[in-house]
Amino acid sequence: MRESTIREHGGVTRRLVVLGLLLVVAACGVAEPASDPVNAEDVMFVQMMVQHHRQGIEIAGLGSARARTPELKTLAAAVEKTQQDEVEMMLRWLHGWDQPLTAASGSHDDHGGLPETDRERIKALRDSKTFERDLLNLMIEHQGVAARMAGAHLTAGANPEVERWAGQVEASRTEQVRLMRAMLTS
Repeated sequence: MRESTIREHGGVTRRLVVLGLLLVVAACGVAEPASDPVNAEDVMFVQMMVQHHRQGIEIAGLGSARARTPELKTLAAAVEKTQQDEVEMMLRWLHGWDQPLTAASGSHDDHGGLPETDRERIKALRDSKTFERDLLNLMIEHQGVAARMAGAHLTAGANPEVERWAGQVEASRTEQVRLMRAMLTS
């Protein structure tokens, strides 16, 4: 598919508005660290999601800077802003729990089994000749992993606030993937 074929199609604009609302809801976190119980699964999930979000911010930042299609540019900017807000929320949680911001090297190896986005693919995106198609494909993969990570956490943690947020992440990222697939095929 050529970039010129990615355009407004049917309800794409309406879906972007709905997605924007989902992104805002997903970004709603607590202002202060929760005093509810926390277990090792909560800590590991949040540490993993901080790193995952930082990659998402990098990818979405490329999209908000380079995308030509208004809908894709808007989506990328919304993802970038939402994930930055979520990183700040997660860092507050980790600080409030008196936990390290990152896990020890290798400690995530058997937690979830979901891969980190390949740094080489992010690097290649910077110089892509088919930028919008490649951006959509990379974001679909990246946000799909986030949805699976969040879904897996729903039964593992002890903290109700983290569990609530994981549910929001699963729902919003699943909707983003659906929307981006529609954009890719339109």
